[in-house]
Amino acid sequence: MSGFVTKPEPVQVPGLVHLHTGKVRDLYRAESGDLVMVASDRTSAYDWVLPNEIPDKGRVLTQLSLWWFERIADIVPNHVISTEVPAGAPADWKGRTLVCRSLDMIPVECVARGYLAGSGLEEYRASRTVCGIALPEGLDDGSELPAPIYTPALKAEVGEHDENVPYEETARRIGAELAAQLRQTTLAVYSRARDIARERGIVLADTKFEFGLLDGELVIGDEVLTPDSSRFWPADGWEPGRPQPSFDKQIIRDWLTSPASGWDRRGEQPPPELPAEVVEKVRAKYVEAYERLTGLSWA
Repeated sequence: MSGFVTKPEPVQVPGLVHLHTGKVRDLYRAESGDLVMVASDRTSAYDWVLPNEIPDKGRVLTQLSLWWFERIADIVPNHVISTEVPAGAPADWKGRTLVCRSLDMIPVECVARGYLAGSGLEEYRASRTVCGIALPEGLDDGSELPAPIYTPALKAEVGEHDENVPYEETARRIGAELAAQLRQTTLAVYSRARDIARERGIVLADTKFEFGLLDGELVIGDEVLTPDSSRFWPADGWEPGRPQPSFDKQIIRDWLTSPASGWDRRGEQPPPELPAEVVEKVRAKYVEAYERLTGLSWA
């Protein structure tokens, strides 16, 4: 099983039509036809949206995405029109709202990997490949790859897992020219972001992007290069051969799978509430990622 422990009722705003409530974002359509994305403080783990919220999380995701959009604008345009909160919307929407162009979204999740971790590590240990791409012997948990690799996935229906597929399959599905453009753009954005993060003492291990088309032009959408869509590791703690400390919700996963939670992730019961100290630790990690990357104070 998976889903929301308690699914929130969408906020009704005059002039906006509610389209979707996701794990983190609520999506609306304005009378102009533009989309309004609101990043909540919800958090998820093991395919469950948890009962707790992480204070400020939605604003961190939004502000960090905006910061990155500026730094990759010469590589690919983005979908943001403004950050103005629509009239009649709750005051809490400030700082977490993006008014965006409506794109024809491409059903491919574009993943760039520069280091060995997660599902890529599991596959490498079994076959010396990651998503079918052969890698040399001798790599370990957290090892830097000889060069960044592009490992796309096909977008799944709501509630299902995206499916890792060979690059050639995406070319068959969406056309060779568009598939090549996605690969080139994904690796270019990853390389730019990796270098920027490295200058700030952070390792960008991997990340995922979503793209759409607007009048035939490739445009990047959704969030970019946040702790929810990327693995960020502190460079001074990076040491291949073991799991790396990270700026994401790994703290939540670790607690949920510990005896302290009393939860069986393989069972049918939803996860329990997080202790206050876990919530605060996770919030601090999101804020630290923002501050270290941008050089700005969250306060």
